[in-house]
Amino acid sequence: MTARAPRSAAALPPEQAAPLRRALTDSTDVTVFVDGTAHRLPDEAQAAVVDLLARLSDGDAVQVTSVAELLTTSQAAELAGISHSYLRKLTDAGTLPVEYRGSHRRLRRSDVEDWLRSQLHRGRSPADAVAGETAP
Repeated sequence: MTARAPRSAAALPPEQAAPLRRALTDSTDVTVFVDGTAHRLPDEAQAAVVDLLARLSDGDAVQVTSVAELLTTSQAAELAGISHSYLRKLTDAGTLPVEYRGSHRRLRRSDVEDWLRSQLHRGRSPADAVAGETAP
């Protein structure tokens, strides 16, 4: 995952905020143009963009940041197709990076997917790892 610094935007001046507020009030259609090509956003992305625009139209400054999707060990094990206990061994060995929330382990989805790809690239399936082979 590429780390991106948060991006901040100052509050809009009232003469720019008011027309944006009216546009958001009068329509639920949000279309994004990139290099002159229209893109309709999926519902979740549209909701995030509308919320961002609404905050700007209210005269608020905003900050945008990325949040990695964190999984529980059970979710990560299911995603990788391995046992929960084997996943814990991988985190204990440092093979899979782990973050702690209190005493609970959390793994980034991207780290689990990267590990899984590395296993498949080496010609190993997660089932081979569970069968007793030691993962690097």
